[in-house]
Amino acid sequence: MKILAIGDTADNIFTLKKFAKKSTIHLITFPRKQDALFTNLDGDTEFFDSLLISKQVKKINSIKHNFDLCVVMTWAAARIAYLADLNYIMYFVGDDIRTPPFEKKPKLSYLNQPAFKRNLIERYFYGKIFRSAIACVTTGHELYQILKQYREDAIRVDRIAVDVKLFNENVKPIDLPKSKFVFLSAQRFSLEKGMDIIWKALKLCKSNFEVWQVKWFIQNTEEERLANEQLMTDVPSQVKFIPLIKRDELARYFVFADAILGQMRSGAQGAIERDAILCKKPVLTYTDPSRPTFLDGKEVIPPFLPRSKDPQELAKLIDQIVESKEFREKLANAEYEFVKNLSHPDYVIAEWEQIFEKYIIQCMSITKKTSPIYKKLEYIVALLLEKLVYTRTMREKNIRAWGKENYEMLTK
Repeated sequence: MKILAIGDTADNIFTLKKFAKKSTIHLITFPRKQDALFTNLDGDTEFFDSLLISKQVKKINSIKHNFDLCVVMTWAAARIAYLADLNYIMYFVGDDIRTPPFEKKPKLSYLNQPAFKRNLIERYFYGKIFRSAIACVTTGHELYQILKQYREDAIRVDRIAVDVKLFNENVKPIDLPKSKFVFLSAQRFSLEKGMDIIWKALKLCKSNFEVWQVKWFIQNTEEERLANEQLMTDVPSQVKFIPLIKRDELARYFVFADAILGQMRSGAQGAIERDAILCKKPVLTYTDPSRPTFLDGKEVIPPFLPRSKDPQELAKLIDQIVESKEFREKLANAEYEFVKNLSHPDYVIAEWEQIFEKYIIQCMSITKKTSPIYKKLEYIVALLLEKLVYTRTMREKNIRAWGKENYEMLTK
């Protein structure tokens, strides 16, 4: 099976590609920017050499007949697959389905303002992209419930792969001085990750420790930027900011740390938490007990703590982690056994290759074979949207992301 993958989030596709058994996955993704430069991509990963939709679609059209099926992550990737008339699977792991671009004013629960505002034509276009996917896959209870509202045929795959060659307990720790107990917080700094809850909890703690927080922000909107700014004016005394860590060095930091602070808002674990657990470090991360994981045909409540977003409960757990070796080891062992089953790449790729096989047989070709005239009209509309909306409204944001010189080069 030859799979064309377009786009990636948190190295999910990269890890599937690395551990594929019965398939070969070719990953082509978008030009790297800022924190993406710290991800762990190998020399076999291909990058678009342009931000322009027309050139991206042209690239995919030139290689699509070498593959049996397409899988996409991000709406930008799905847009390309749709315009290239591919049979594609959409894979959602986060806010892409919480705030879909076909909704008028999608809003995240912890923010007051919409994530974005799109005009009627844009929303219609993204709705077509979504409905044209041959399958939509997501992970976890919350995202599956959201996806089911839009697609009755939603597929749930709770297993998400961890690169066990990179993240394991035998990794040599980074050589850095440490004078007291260290929590590493390698996640992005934002309300999304519950930094406001963590800040409140730290001020209630009684034990002696440090929190090493990477300087890595989520601020996709002005509201998020202002919230981060406010949190930065009131940093707890235990917090020490450190530079962003390269992914191929992250495991060494996990092994060096005494414990890990993870997200405290969504109630589900992300890549940072799973990666750290396979380094056999105790991880504190909020788990919503009303959202069990579906594993081996059963609903399982993950063994992570805390079970609420109450800062007082988190503060007590932080102190307990610092002061009790027995508690640390017991928690780490329970988390490790759970994630080893959930995220071992051999188990994950087995589920995905069953999905690939099913849709390759069903579709028989990577191309949909839509009417060329109809597809040409849609392509023209997409280019007009790009010229009249995207390149104008997103110009300043993209310049901040790539730098003016790179942006100009990528949009020639």
